[in-house]
Amino acid sequence: MTDDTNLYDIPLRTLDGAEAGLGDYRGKTLLLVNVASKCGLTPQYEGLQRLQETYGERGFTVLGFPCNQFGGQEPGSPEEIRTFCSTTYGVDFPLFEKIDVNGPDRHPLYARLTATADASGEAGDIQWNFEKFLIGPDGSVAGRFRPRTEPEAAEIVSAIEARLPAAD
Repeated sequence: MTDDTNLYDIPLRTLDGAEAGLGDYRGKTLLLVNVASKCGLTPQYEGLQRLQETYGERGFTVLGFPCNQFGGQEPGSPEEIRTFCSTTYGVDFPLFEKIDVNGPDRHPLYARLTATADASGEAGDIQWNFEKFLIGPDGSVAGRFRPRTEPEAAEIVSAIEARLPAAD
C-alpha cells in the first residue's frame, strides 16, 4: 500500500454526521461492507445482521457504508437509509455516512481497502454494492470478499471465526 496511515486513524462520520473512526472498534474483528437499499443484493442485509447477532458478543461487528455509485441504488437521505435498514432488515449494526468507494472522490478508507486483493489475487476498484472487507483485531485487512459472496458463506464465517478476539 502506498499510504502507511493506520486504518484506525482514518476519519469517518456516522450516518448521523458524528465524527467516528475505525479506532472506535480497536481490538474487534470488523466486516466493512458498502451497502445500498435498492440493489438486487440488498437482501444480504439479512445475513449481515445474522452475523452481527451471532458474533457481536464475541468482539465482532459489521460496519455499513452506504454508497450511491452503482446504478444510483442508494439515493436516500441518512434518515431514509436508517429507517429502511432498521424496519426492513432489523439492522442494528453501525452505519456510516454515504461515501464514494471508487473514482476521484473515493473515501480514504476505501483507497486503502481497494489495495487489498481478493482470494483470486485481484485488487482494485469495488465491483458493486455489498463488497466485504474483513479487518482483524489488530487493524489489518484479513480478507476481501466480492459482492456476490453471501455474508454467511463458509469462507466468510470461517475467516471471522479465525479472527475473533481472544475471550478475556
